[in-house]
Amino acid sequence: MQDETNPAILLGAMRSNPPLVQCITNFVAMNIAANVMLAAGASPAMVHAEEEAGEFAGISGAVTINIGTLSAGWLKGMLAAAGSANKAGKPWVLDPVAHYATAFRRNAVADLLELRPTIIRGNASEIIALAGGASRGQGVDSRDPVELAEDAARQLAKRHGCVVAVTGAVDFVTDGLKAQRIEGGSPFMPQVTALGCSLTCLVGAFAATAPDNPFDATVAALAVFAVAGEQAGASADGPGSFSWRFLDALQALDPTTLAAKARIMPA
Repeated sequence: MQDETNPAILLGAMRSNPPLVQCITNFVAMNIAANVMLAAGASPAMVHAEEEAGEFAGISGAVTINIGTLSAGWLKGMLAAAGSANKAGKPWVLDPVAHYATAFRRNAVADLLELRPTIIRGNASEIIALAGGASRGQGVDSRDPVELAEDAARQLAKRHGCVVAVTGAVDFVTDGLKAQRIEGGSPFMPQVTALGCSLTCLVGAFAATAPDNPFDATVAALAVFAVAGEQAGASADGPGSFSWRFLDALQALDPTTLAAKARIMPA
């Protein structure tokens, strides 16, 4: 019998029935996030307006919320979408971009956390600060290594009953009990704007494919990014050529290659 939580199986399942994912993301990320989703095999919808975000969440397979370019109107749409996803039993993913930077962001994330995200994805500095620790983050950039955020991720997962993913040189995923690390990617990835934001959207696609297994869905999405990033980076001359090569690598990645190349280890 095939393991339906295996990343390769989940990739095949996602592509055979492309999920509609409501991606409430920032202005910087919209284009690359939509392209990443399409290349990976999912169907993105950049719907954030407060007048329709809640309604649209009800017909989506999953919702992803990224606070990168936050405004009062967008926050109302985010809260409506998260609430609607909960009512419909749909998974939703929170990307708390630079949530520690201003009071507006801190308060917004506190309100979103009250709506019980299924998955939280952030960099090490964001996760450390979200758990109440002192991070070295500056703006949207992480100044902390992933390994320093692992305990914070476990605390957050237990506190909010969700899956937490810390992404960086070696990714870390936990539900508060079990945990895994995912190796791969490329040093060029942090030099391409909004790839992390795009990963949040892809986590939503896999969560829509396996709504009862958010931990395995998150690991699968991160593994896809890691393998595609490593393959793209092998022939890239810099962040510019890496960007388009990464989209090509995502589109070309098949379940057999993912199964052979993914490096996933218990943590």
